[in-house]
Amino acid sequence: MHCIKVLTDKDFNLEVKEFNNPRIRYGARGIVFNDKNQIAILNKVNKNEYKLVGGGIEGDEDPMIAFKREVLEEAGCKIEIDKFLGTFKEEKSQGNFIQTSYVYVAHVIEDTKHQNFTQKEIDEGAKLLWLNINDAITLIKDSENKLKPSEYEGVYHTKFVVRRDYEILKYYLDNN
Repeated sequence: MHCIKVLTDKDFNLEVKEFNNPRIRYGARGIVFNDKNQIAILNKVNKNEYKLVGGGIEGDEDPMIAFKREVLEEAGCKIEIDKFLGTFKEEKSQGNFIQTSYVYVAHVIEDTKHQNFTQKEIDEGAKLLWLNINDAITLIKDSENKLKPSEYEGVYHTKFVVRRDYEILKYYLDNN
């Protein structure tokens, strides 16, 4: 299985600490195109965060099923998966947390026009944007140094999120 990248504290010029029984999480996320060749971006306005759609895998859920569920929740769209890009690993030593994401490319087959955001996403000002891929990359990259903490977390974890999604989009463009 191809690993797109391993992102660590070192990538942010932070000290890399030794992991001590870290929390492990698996996620499914990716690039979802609509019929106008735009991609789905989740903007958490109150944090100035721009990210790809996706989220955590629940229990022994299949990563493709998790991705389809997350896209339906966050973008309100039913999708067909076109391609598995690989995995992306985040090693957040300062948070004693390791996340491995399964990354996909998909296209919309039905737009229900109804998002089902979590309370946390609502509190953080979540809204869905459809952007061309180059505009999405620019917004994500530019937001990294303008992030704001939320009532749920500081900017440490969010910096990983936006850098991860920037790297995924860059990888996609460089390899397609």
